[in-house]
Amino acid sequence: MAHLSPPSVDPQAALRWQHRPAAASAWLHEEVARRMQERLDWITCQPQSWLHWAPLNGGMQAHALLTQRYPRATCTLVEPGGANARHVERMVTPPWWQARRWLQARSQVLAEVTQPAQMLWANMNLHMSHQPQALLQQWHRALAVDGFLMFSCLGPDSLKELRVLYQALDWPAPSHEFTDMHDWGDMLIGAGFAEPVMDMERITLTFESPQRVLQELRGLGRNLHVDRFQALRGRRWHTQLLDAIEKNAMQLTFEVVYGHAFKPAPKLAVQAQSEITLDQMRAALTRGKVASAGRPEPQSSLNQHE
Repeated sequence: MAHLSPPSVDPQAALRWQHRPAAASAWLHEEVARRMQERLDWITCQPQSWLHWAPLNGGMQAHALLTQRYPRATCTLVEPGGANARHVERMVTPPWWQARRWLQARSQVLAEVTQPAQMLWANMNLHMSHQPQALLQQWHRALAVDGFLMFSCLGPDSLKELRVLYQALDWPAPSHEFTDMHDWGDMLIGAGFAEPVMDMERITLTFESPQRVLQELRGLGRNLHVDRFQALRGRRWHTQLLDAIEKNAMQLTFEVVYGHAFKPAPKLAVQAQSEITLDQMRAALTRGKVASAGRPEPQSSLNQHE
């Protein structure tokens, strides 16, 4: 699979966003993570180890929910930014006087995956990557065989009110373009995953002031569009933006895409003449039975609207 950047994403801007210092998770990210966590009720497999990808952006409150759901599972938090990694480590390390510091397995905070896990959790990160196909393959390598991926990201209908506003004012687009959920499903298969299940819902947020709209948008991400206005804006432009938001964009729509897929066992290489031992055949059949027992029934794509 070619590791190509999406046409509208500036790779340098995406890298700056990935390594920016952050103090807290955005409210919408926490809400999406809470809803995605409820989807784990469909899965009977109980992972003994799991990875939390970019947890500070994805939601630290949701991390606590996952820890309660899998109290005996070992967890590794993957945070590439140095400052953010130290911040996450302080947040997940209980004080010395609390019993859970000594009774529960200590979570690790690492910059990269060192040991495959049975579940990988990645909330609201994929749409901000400049190489999403490469990121999906990285997640595939980070999973053990029969492990599963849970992720969410923004879909193409997100911020449609703001896009209309910018177009009416003849300004460059307010954000880069977001990928459709069906394309994510194709990329999951291309990255080596199996049985992808995709669904989406629309969340509409209403704000009390245009200043609050901009505050929320700053916490959610940045405009990574290659054709964005890259110089400094003046006060007159800022006043014009606030007036336009107050008239036309006090409600913002976010299309949230949820994805779920398994990492299958490697296929046995079959040539014109192949030799497969009885032990290899038994192992392949055993993996298939175990995987089927822990997976939900395949579901078709589902659209939900709020």
